Formats: sequence, structure tokens, C-alpha cells
Amino acid sequence: MSSEQEIQPVIGVIGGSGLYDIDGLENKEWRRVETPWGEPSDELLFGTFEGVQCVFLPRHGRGHPIPPSRLNFRANIDALKRAGVTDILSLSAVGSLKEELPPGHFVLVDQFIDRSFAREKSFFDTGCVAHVGMADPVSARVLDVVQGEAASLGIPFTRGGTYLVMEGPQFSTRAESELYRSWGCSVVGMTNMPEAKLAREAEMNYATVAMVTDFDCWHSDHDSVTVEAVVKVMKGNADNARRLVKAVIPVLGKKRPVDASAERALDHAIITAPAARDPKLVAKLDAVAGRVLKQG
Repeated sequence: MSSEQEIQPVIGVIGGSGLYDIDGLENKEWRRVETPWGEPSDELLFGTFEGVQCVFLPRHGRGHPIPPSRLNFRANIDALKRAGVTDILSLSAVGSLKEELPPGHFVLVDQFIDRSFAREKSFFDTGCVAHVGMADPVSARVLDVVQGEAASLGIPFTRGGTYLVMEGPQFSTRAESELYRSWGCSVVGMTNMPEAKLAREAEMNYATVAMVTDFDCWHSDHDSVTVEAVVKVMKGNADNARRLVKAVIPVLGKKRPVDASAERALDHAIITAPAARDPKLVAKLDAVAGRVLKQG
């Protein structure tokens, strides 16, 4: 971490399936945030929890009208950045690729493999090129907090694991599922990429809590899983996720130094010379990259 002056974090929560609010949020206000990248999934819910400023975004919109491939990831991340968010806790329903990660288990993901192909994956483009480091895509500091609070709450979890992001909306074939297992992946889902990449480009700390709803189709029990069973697991996961979010926010919301691993990600990332930059694209990058673009 940097020794710079301390900052007051603003905590952003991206809710996956079944999570459309933050319990106990005070001074609640749903507010539309305009972005140059189009419309976010929904209005953002602003409020405070135990004095900590929070912003909540339902990833698929309230009522889940938007499928994974139609999510405007750039607008979602830009909107959170414009709202002042510094730390993002992303909650996502996933299928398990390992026997030891059963339904109801939470995985504190630390790596991703991005197999999506129909999505805009960067804020940067012709006229302003940038290459951010993604070797460690998740904030270890945020995961430390999540791990501590999950343990205190007795929520079953594993720290560390690779999240394979597939395009969807169909689930995996058995061959695909076995391929992902052969790569050593822990869980499979459809939403956390390019979300994590864009959060890094926007210099925001990001962490994923992957909530296992079922074993993917590789597992011998997969065909016997009923809709009723999956719904029951999802409800339990959502209940635990709400408990976890409420425990994590007050800890993450304490003043802290700048976290250079994400919050200075663009220091050496933009490669296009100032004279060669497209003014229209630079204008769109005002929230995401304004800190470095203003320096020239």
C-alpha cells in the first residue's frame, strides 16, 4: 500500500441472481447515473450502512431482465466509478467444478479465465490505447476482509480458486465441463468477465464471492438435481450473502491509504502519446481515467 494520505472508501456491491438490495441500508435512494457508454443495468441504490457510504447495483437489473451477454459491463463499472466507489464486492452464482466445493459453498475467487467472446472488454480503443496488468485481478486486501468475516459468520467458504467465465446463456456441454476441470478451474459462471478487467482499468479494487448453486454437468448427481433443490440453495446463498455483505462493509469502509495495486493501475498503462489521443474518446474516459489523462 502507498503511504499517501488516507482516503475514505465508498463500497460498491454488485448483486447477482437473487440479490437486489442491501439489508439495513439507511438513507436509501435509487438514482439513475448517466454514462458515455450507454445505460447501466439499472438505477444505482445509494445509502449508508453503519456510517459507510455504499452503492448497490443489481447486475441483471431488478427482476433479472438482462442476460449475461447483453450486460453493459462498461456502463456498469463507469457508473460505479462516477458514484465514487473505491472497492467493489461482486456476488455471483456459479456451478462447481470440484467435488470439494458443493452447493451452498462460497469461493473467494483469486483468478479468472475469460472464455467470453461477445462483449466489449475495455474502455480503451483506437485513439487512446492502454494495457493494464491483470496478473492478480482480485484485491488481496478485500479478500482478507471477506475471509475474516465469512469465518466469523460460519459461512462455508474456500479462499482461492479460478473462475472460468463462459459466454452463455446456455450451460456447458459435458465435454466443456470436463475441459474446464482439466484446467484446474474451481467454478464456472457467465458474468465476472469483463467486469473484473474493467474494474482494474477504472482503478477500482475488486473481489468476487462466487456462490455455488450446483455441480456443473460433469458431476454424476447433476441429472438428479431438481429446480426445487436449486432454488433452495439459491435462497440459502442469498441469505448468507446478505449476512456477509453487512459484516464486510463496516470493515472495508474504514479509512485507509491508497491501495496502489488497483488505484494506481493506470500510472504506466496508457501508451498513446498525448498529441495522438482522440479527444472524443478521452472525453468518454473522464471518470475511468481522468486522474492520469489530466496529467497529460
